[in-house]
Amino acid sequence: MAEGFMKALSRDTFIVYSAGTEEYDSPKSMALEVMTDIGIDMSHASSKLLTDIPKKLDILVTMGCGVECPFVPTKHREDWGLDDPSGGPKKGFEETRDIIKEKVVNLIERVKRGEL
Repeated sequence: MAEGFMKALSRDTFIVYSAGTEEYDSPKSMALEVMTDIGIDMSHASSKLLTDIPKKLDILVTMGCGVECPFVPTKHREDWGLDDPSGGPKKGFEETRDIIKEKVVNLIERVKRGEL
């Protein structure tokens, strides 16, 4: 969802990668559905591992690492501390989507102001 918002809201100002620590056949269907509900098509999205993205990044955002986040070299890192809505109702995905949108908007604004 963060990848979809970053691409849609930044108008391709950023090169965006989305990856995780666990391999899945595809992104969560409910995540794709709640993004489609607000007009963001993520049908192109695929599930990727951290090993599938560049080794060095300018900004790394993790969604909620809990006790330990994987090490990825980066200039700026922040953890948004989100709970994974997987396995729950659509409402949980919608709430997580809305939180992610707010955080993505804030991140884009901070980058534009030169804070990161």
